[in-house]
Amino acid sequence: MHRSHHCAQLTPADLGATVSLLGWVDSIRDHGGILFIDLRDRKGITQVMFDPNVNPALGAQAAHLKPESVIGVVGRVVTRPEGTVNASLPTGGIEVDATELTIHNLSDTPPFPLDDVGGDKVNEDLRLTYRYLDLRRPKMRKNLQVRHKAAKSIRDYFDSQEFIEVETPALFKSTPEGAREYLVPSRIHAGQFYALSQSPQQFKQILMVAGVEKYFQIARCFRDEDLRADRQMEFTQVDVEASFVTREDIYALFEGMLKKLWKDVLGTDIQTPFLRMPFHEAMNRFGVDKPDVRFGLELVDFTELFKTSGFKVFASTATGGGAIKAINAKGLADLTQGELKNLEEIAKSLGAKGLAFIKVEAGEWKSPIVKFFSEAEKAALTAQLGVADGDMIFFAAAPWEKACAILGRIRLEAAALLVKRGKMTIRHDDWKFLWVIDFPLMSHDEAENRYVATHHPFTAPVPEDAAYLDSDPKKVRGQHYDVVLNGMELGGGSIRIHQPALQKKVFEDVLKIPADVVESRFGYMLKAFTYGAPPHGGIAFGLDRMCALLCGTTSIRDVIAFPKTQKGQDLMAQSPTPVTAKQLKELHIAVVMPE
Repeated sequence: MHRSHHCAQLTPADLGATVSLLGWVDSIRDHGGILFIDLRDRKGITQVMFDPNVNPALGAQAAHLKPESVIGVVGRVVTRPEGTVNASLPTGGIEVDATELTIHNLSDTPPFPLDDVGGDKVNEDLRLTYRYLDLRRPKMRKNLQVRHKAAKSIRDYFDSQEFIEVETPALFKSTPEGAREYLVPSRIHAGQFYALSQSPQQFKQILMVAGVEKYFQIARCFRDEDLRADRQMEFTQVDVEASFVTREDIYALFEGMLKKLWKDVLGTDIQTPFLRMPFHEAMNRFGVDKPDVRFGLELVDFTELFKTSGFKVFASTATGGGAIKAINAKGLADLTQGELKNLEEIAKSLGAKGLAFIKVEAGEWKSPIVKFFSEAEKAALTAQLGVADGDMIFFAAAPWEKACAILGRIRLEAAALLVKRGKMTIRHDDWKFLWVIDFPLMSHDEAENRYVATHHPFTAPVPEDAAYLDSDPKKVRGQHYDVVLNGMELGGGSIRIHQPALQKKVFEDVLKIPADVVESRFGYMLKAFTYGAPPHGGIAFGLDRMCALLCGTTSIRDVIAFPKTQKGQDLMAQSPTPVTAKQLKELHIAVVMPE
């Protein structure tokens, strides 16, 4: 059970040496009775030869081997015969002539190929059911190594900046203001529950009151949310908080972290300082607060133009306080009916009644709505959108935020269609970082007829806007900032409220949370603030998302060792599962099944 070398280590410099190797049988080839086995460990592959003409007993033993069996080999390093050198392998110039074989474990035939080409074609549910096999694939091993390097780079960076890592509890109290929580029943306190921490937000602010000043943590967080490619119910975030900092300090600190991270993991120099874009500019130009700025197709506002239009749908929206937005998907006039129908369904899913469009072919504008446009309106569209043959123009007429969201999504779909046609190139490694800033502190929840925090209720207002908290909360900008990369939010944070009176005012007067509820959920925090809370701020980065981008994958499941499916299941361990009546009785709870 002792190896002298790893399977990527041997070179012609080792010729004649007796070596011992351990690993998995990657492949078996029979060349006229002589067996050649590629032996694999976590470092690489070495070819091993078993010649039954020289050692019949050893050859017979090797004949029982199957791919993925675990073996140990002792042998002599020899040169590969002329014409059999594999230049693509570091060990391709040598092989090991086996003299001993130990079979530690014979493997059954795997349910899918364990190479990247074959493995990528396999249904993801099958891969997740046999995750221990899926993780043997080279790509998956590389992803885990990238994640390790990323975590180490981050820890080294914050250590160099004199931050200390502090662990905070996973079991917290329920604070239903945020995302849906996982509740954990208490056996000792009947009828009472913990909640799995959605983030260390309140604890890290308490650490600032405690005088820690510079805190970070690579923290496990939990949210009972519907899953998708970039979201898991349990996830990891790089959580940071610091005292006596301004937004400028935060920008510089985290640009430094990301610059080091990309250099350590990819050897790539990213450009700093990052572009900064106010929230309203991001929405107006790209239709989303996490814009992908690697390509154009920007939204253009035509609200003023259509206020007096003969097209009543646009005119009534424009005069009624809504917005008319358009994008020119240049070169997409060859859109098929099926593709157009799909775009219409996407627009409807976001609240649109339909998707108005103009197709430009052979100098002709083709659309049911063109007949309502004046020559002046056509000229304005042509000038501002740069309309030419082969273009496809899409419109949205709706309240401002909804119009932006509809066209922002259509922009992304159109870009994907242009990439598919070879008419646009979007490189995954074209790293376009930016800060999105000046978010509104509050948004109005029509259903509940009250204001809700856009980010979270601990975000400090921009000082010059604070006076509007009483008169018009929607006018107040928050000291909130998001780091965005290629259309994905990497992290978000803010300068926090540190004065107890202001925090209480936000809870009770603006968010309309009853005083007794404020005391129940946040009383300990407000009390802590009365004992000298310093000004402070921080941010949390999604480690899973960063690693997915570093690995060039669109799914964070590819960079998590044991992820859940979109239905929240662990197919390998087969969870969640029912529990026994005895367990439920101990916890003083009962299961009520849905009807």
